Amino acid sequence: MEKTEMSDSKRKILIVDDSEMNRSLLCDMLSGEYEILEAEDGLEASAILQGREQEIALMLLDIVMPKMDGFALLTVMNKNGWIKSVPVIIISSETVPAYVDRAYDLGVHDYISRPFDERIVQRRVSNTLMLFAKQKELEHMVIEQIQKRENDNSLMIEILSNIVESRNGECGMHILHVRLLTELFLKKLITMTDKYSISRKDIQLICTASSLHDIGKIAIPTKILNKPGRLTDEEFEIMKTHSIEGAKLLKEIPRWEEEPLIKIGCEVCRWHHERYDGKGYPDRLKGDEIPISAQVVALADVYSALRQDRVYKKAFSHKKAVEMIIGGECGAFNPVLLECLTAVSDTLEKEVGVHSEQTATRIEIVESIEQQLEKGDIAVSDRTLQLLERERMKYRFFANISQEIQFEYTKVPEMLTLSEWSADYLESPEVIMNPRNDIFGKEIFREEDFSELLQAFEEQTEENGKFERDYLLTINGKKRWSRVIAKSIWSEEEPKKFVGAIGKIIDIQNETEKINDLKTDAERDSLTGLLNHKTARARICEKLARDSELKYILIVFDLDGFKQANDQYGHMFGDEVLKEVASTLKEGTRGNDLLARVGGDEFLLFMPYKDEKEMPVNRVFCMLDKDYKGFHISVSMGVAKAKDSGRDYESLFHMADVAMYRAKKSGKHAYYFYDESDETMNSVLNSVKED
Repeated sequence: MEKTEMSDSKRKILIVDDSEMNRSLLCDMLSGEYEILEAEDGLEASAILQGREQEIALMLLDIVMPKMDGFALLTVMNKNGWIKSVPVIIISSETVPAYVDRAYDLGVHDYISRPFDERIVQRRVSNTLMLFAKQKELEHMVIEQIQKRENDNSLMIEILSNIVESRNGECGMHILHVRLLTELFLKKLITMTDKYSISRKDIQLICTASSLHDIGKIAIPTKILNKPGRLTDEEFEIMKTHSIEGAKLLKEIPRWEEEPLIKIGCEVCRWHHERYDGKGYPDRLKGDEIPISAQVVALADVYSALRQDRVYKKAFSHKKAVEMIIGGECGAFNPVLLECLTAVSDTLEKEVGVHSEQTATRIEIVESIEQQLEKGDIAVSDRTLQLLERERMKYRFFANISQEIQFEYTKVPEMLTLSEWSADYLESPEVIMNPRNDIFGKEIFREEDFSELLQAFEEQTEENGKFERDYLLTINGKKRWSRVIAKSIWSEEEPKKFVGAIGKIIDIQNETEKINDLKTDAERDSLTGLLNHKTARARICEKLARDSELKYILIVFDLDGFKQANDQYGHMFGDEVLKEVASTLKEGTRGNDLLARVGGDEFLLFMPYKDEKEMPVNRVFCMLDKDYKGFHISVSMGVAKAKDSGRDYESLFHMADVAMYRAKKSGKHAYYFYDESDETMNSVLNSVKED
């Protein structure tokens, strides 16, 4: 905290609230007559009170805070006798009788509910000080403590929740819960093992990056995201692309690609659906090939998803969710992380509940302050105005990256405000006065449709204010079927009056077009551009059945020492190596050869040939023996001939796979043909099974 010169005649008031906006607002109301100290949680307030309780004339205390909440601080004050010398006024939006009764039982003198009214706050403070009659002399210069690090991360998480999860038809708490769970698991992990060398700074970065884990869902059509039933295989392949799309989105942020948060965010986005046994996606990484950041977020994501209602299921209890994860019903996880889950299980449910209550009111705080500003009820400092402008800037930023048409409609004066991206996309001003007679009401909408839309806004009730309807719009000169999703807004005073609406417009036709584009993308591995294994298998089966007289070979290989490349240079360099291998294959093979990435660092080639002399195995093997940026690429390769091994794909792949394992067991950097007459094959097969 930094020092501020204050008059010795001013009494000290300690404001304890985790919201800097609340503290700033109360400071604006009271700083004219009092010296203000600030604390962002009970622990910080306790440290201020230690040995200095006689200096504090009054405390304004919030209930729901991290680390130590208001009730816990009151308990400490009672234990140390501070409650006898420091009067306390509770400031909270919690008005449940049980909360109020408990606060009074712990010795508070008054209770003020949010949103704050300046006159009421000043009167309550003045009356409490008069009744308490504890005028004191100031003994020290004021030390005004401000947060060393603002709560930007928490607000960013909320905004991402609204952007991503509103499209996903889920509650707005999933990302918040994933962040909290990630922090709990990481803190427990570092007490149980030093294997991963995780620092406190790393924990902060991973927790922040966890909020980005599902950002790739922005690229997934809502028709698939919100499908209530089971996804088809094709739809699931499209859904799976969200992990790659999320990493791609972060990598393409200009000038920030080397930032630690971006690097960890890419890891979390791309690999939070990998599984410890290698059966996840998109790269089928196994064990600690998966960065620990993605492993922890994956566990947090699964637990949170089990505990929440989704369009396709009801929420499970905490006990059932833990049992399902430990029992392997939700995939394979690092055994040490499962121990962490077991260790924190008893406190997990309570921690999630407390933080949910805490974060749910943040947006309401900003809204209530802005309403009072508009009415002129409060005078504010530059600090408060800067904080408000910062919140607006964050909302604008995340509204823009969502790339959806977002709007706010105000009835009096009648106007429509668009996000910056929306205005650019529609080639429209950001603020449209009298939208009935402007571009929205006469060009984008048909006049009768827009009038119907505004009427529908007013016909909603406060309890059921959500509105959803499809219209044929003209967007950039093209007719597009689009869906309007909006929520009506009502006044605070009684009787309630309709004041406007907020909402977004989704291009339904574009969603359909995205599905068609993604069908093609789903056939290929997104990293290398080669066919994925599923598509390659289907095409090979078709060729084997159709061209029964042709000779084919199936080559299966993986990279020697690829784990070393990841460990020494990082997973992003590993991705570069995989892309280099794919590029080499494309350049050195023919148009009728099938190339595919099976998963991880394993590839296959399916190639026709005329006779043994023209078989291109050695050529392929040699062209993959090369250096790339200081890393030597070499392969262990197995080959199976369709004419010898039958025309069944599974058998053919198995034979090539067995031959590849023989190459690996021989010392790597070699290739072998599968030979059914080889008398040692049974032992090889058995050793493969044991491995």
